[in-house]
Amino acid sequence: MGLSLNSVSTGAIDRNFEIKKQSQNDKIIAIAGNPNVGKSTLFNALTGMNQHTGNWPGKTVANAQGYLKTKKHSYVLVDIPGTYSLMAHSAEEEVARNFICFGKIDAAVVVCDATCLERNMNLVLQTMEITKNVIVCVNLLDEAKRKHLSIDLEVLSKNLGVTVVGVVAQKKKTLKALTDALDNLVEGEQTQHRAPVRYNEQLENAIDLIVPILDKKVGKNINTRWLALRLLDRDKSLCAEIEQFLGINLFKDAEVVAVLGKTRGRLKLFGQEKIEDEIVSALVKEGENVCRDVVKIEGQYHSLDRKIDSLLTSKWLGFPVMIALLMLIFWLSIVGANYPSQLLSDAFFYLQERLTDLFVYLNAPDWLHGALVLGVYRVLAWVVSVMLPPMAIFFPLFTLLEDLGYLPRVAYNLDKPFHSCAACGKQALTMCMGFGCNAAGVVGARIIDSPRERLLAILTNNFVPCNGRFPTLIAILTMFFVGAAGGMFSSAWSALLLTLVILLGIGMTFLVTKLLSKTILKGVPSSFTLELPPYRKPQIAKTLVRSIFDRTLFVLGRAAAVAAPAGLIIWLMANVTVGDASLLSHCAAFLDPFAQLLGLDGVILMAFILGFPANEIVVPIIIMAYMAEGTLTDMSALSEMKELFVNNGWTVVTAINVMLFSLFHFPCSTTLITIKKETGSLKWTALAALIPTIVGVICCFLVNLIAQIFV
Repeated sequence: MGLSLNSVSTGAIDRNFEIKKQSQNDKIIAIAGNPNVGKSTLFNALTGMNQHTGNWPGKTVANAQGYLKTKKHSYVLVDIPGTYSLMAHSAEEEVARNFICFGKIDAAVVVCDATCLERNMNLVLQTMEITKNVIVCVNLLDEAKRKHLSIDLEVLSKNLGVTVVGVVAQKKKTLKALTDALDNLVEGEQTQHRAPVRYNEQLENAIDLIVPILDKKVGKNINTRWLALRLLDRDKSLCAEIEQFLGINLFKDAEVVAVLGKTRGRLKLFGQEKIEDEIVSALVKEGENVCRDVVKIEGQYHSLDRKIDSLLTSKWLGFPVMIALLMLIFWLSIVGANYPSQLLSDAFFYLQERLTDLFVYLNAPDWLHGALVLGVYRVLAWVVSVMLPPMAIFFPLFTLLEDLGYLPRVAYNLDKPFHSCAACGKQALTMCMGFGCNAAGVVGARIIDSPRERLLAILTNNFVPCNGRFPTLIAILTMFFVGAAGGMFSSAWSALLLTLVILLGIGMTFLVTKLLSKTILKGVPSSFTLELPPYRKPQIAKTLVRSIFDRTLFVLGRAAAVAAPAGLIIWLMANVTVGDASLLSHCAAFLDPFAQLLGLDGVILMAFILGFPANEIVVPIIIMAYMAEGTLTDMSALSEMKELFVNNGWTVVTAINVMLFSLFHFPCSTTLITIKKETGSLKWTALAALIPTIVGVICCFLVNLIAQIFV
C-alpha cells in the first residue's frame, strides 16, 4: 500500500525528506539496521513497496517511506540508511541519527542479522540510548539455522529489556509477530526497563555534571544522557542539527561551555580519541554481555561461506573468477540479444511502413513524413531494438550477482588496486554499475563518503563501456576479428575479445584515477568498512521484474528521450543541402583532416558527435553517410556492413581506432546531465567530458602512428 497524493505532511525531516501521513493518527516508525541484514527486504514485505535491495554497504543512500495498516493501527514506515553506528562518521550515519533524534518517531525497529547478532548490538544499544520505544527484530533466522546457530529470543529480550521478535523477511507469514509488537508498543504495553550502558567512572562523573544543565536547555526533546556523550565526543554536526531543530547553539551557550570546560579538564588524561574509544569499547563489551547466553552452536558450525570466500577472494583465483564471470555475462548478452533484437527491428519497421501509409493517406508533405517518421521514429526504433534486448539480459544477470552477494567480493578484490591509486574500494561497485549505464554509475558514487574519492569515481566512470556502446564494439569485433559466420564459437570468441576490451577500459580507469590523485585531486585514500554478506539464494522472479522496471526501462526511457530530438537533427543534416552536398557531408569533410590523424575519417568522427545523445546510433549514422541516404539504414547482415566499410577505406587499423574511440570518448548527454546534477559544477562536468576524449585522441593517434611506421 503506497502513500496517497492527499497525504498529511508532518514537516520536513533531514532537510529535503518529508514524512507524509494518510491520517493524523498514523504512527511514524523508523526501520534501522546494519547494512545487509535484510532491512529493506523487511520494509518491502511490510509496505508492499518495491524499493531496490542491494547487497553492499550503504546502498540505501536516501530515506524511503511506505504505509502499513494493521487491525489496530496504521503506520508510516521509514527505511533509513543502513549503518553500523549512530556516531555520524559518514553521511549514512548522520542521516540515520538525525531521523531517530529529530524525526518525531513513535518507535524504532532495529533489524539484526541472526548469523552475527553480537555485532548488531552496537546499533541496538545506541538506538536505545536515544529513544525508549525500540523493538529488536532478529532477521535471517533461516540462515542461522542453516549455520547450526540457535537464537534464544526470550533471553535476548530479557537482557535488553525490550521486545524482541524473530522473522524471516522473505516469508510474510513470519511478520505477524512484528506487527503485533508494534501495536502493543504504541498502545503503551511495553516500557524499557533496562539500565543504560555504563561507562568508566570518569566518563560517568562527567555525564552527571552535564546532564542537569542539558535538562534545563533542551528539556525532554532529546535524551540528555546521550546528548552529553555526544558533547564530550565533540560531535559538532549534531549541535548544528540541534540548532536547526530547537534553535539552541550548545557550543555557544555559556553554561554548557563552562561545564564542558570543567569536565574536559578532568578528562584531559584521556585525550579526544580516547574518549571515543572508551565509548565504543563500552558498547562492544555490553553487546558481548547481552549476547553471551543468547547464541548457541548446535553441532558443527556451517562455514560454507568462508570456504567459498577463500576461493573467490584468494590471491590466485579472485581475479580469474571475476574475469570469467564478466565474460560469461557478455556471452549470454550477445547470444541472447540477437534474436529478440531482430524481432523488435522487424516489428518497428513494419510499424514504420504503416505510419508511412497513414502519412500518404493524409496527404502529408514529404518533409513532414521524413522528419517525423524517417528521422524521429526511425532513430527511436533503432535505439530500442538495439539497446533493449542486451539490457534486458545484462541487468538481470548483474542483479542476480548482486542479490547472491558476489558484488561485495568484487569490491574486496579491487580494493587494493584502487587503494594504490589513492581511491576508495567502493569505486569498484560504481564501475560495475557503469557497465549497464554510466549515468547509473555516476549516481551510484553516492555510496562513497569522501567528496574527493566520489569525484574520482564520477570522472572515471565513463572508461567502462555502457550497454549503448556494446553494439558498436560487438559489431566491429565480429566483422574484422571474428568473422560473421555466427555460431556458438563465434559468439564465445566475440565475448572473449569484448572482455579484453573491457579490461583495457578498467586498466585505463586505474591509470587515470592515479593521475588525478597525484594532480588535481590530491589526497590519501580513506578507510571504509566493507562487509562480506552471506551468500543468499536470489529471488529470481523478483529480480527479473525489478531489474526490468527499475533499471532496464528507466535507462531505456532516458535514452529514448534524447534520441528523439537527435533523430530530427540527423535527418535535417542529411537532407538539407548546400551546393551539391548535404550538411552532414560538409561537416564530415571539414572534420576529415583531423580524423585522418587519428586513423579515422570525417564521417566516423561526425557520427560520434551526432551520437552524443545516444551511443547506439553511431554505427547507423556511419552507414547512412556512406550510402548517401537521407535516413538511417538497417543493415542487419554484418558481411554487407563490412563490405560497405571496406569500400569506404576501412582497414583493421580503422576498426581498432573506432573501438578505442568508442571506449574512450565523451559521455553521452544523459550521463553528463547526471554528472552536473551530482556535482553541481560545470567545471567537473566539463572535465568529465574532456578527460576521456583526450585519452581517446592520444590512444588513436599513437595506434595510427605505429601502424604507419610498421605496417
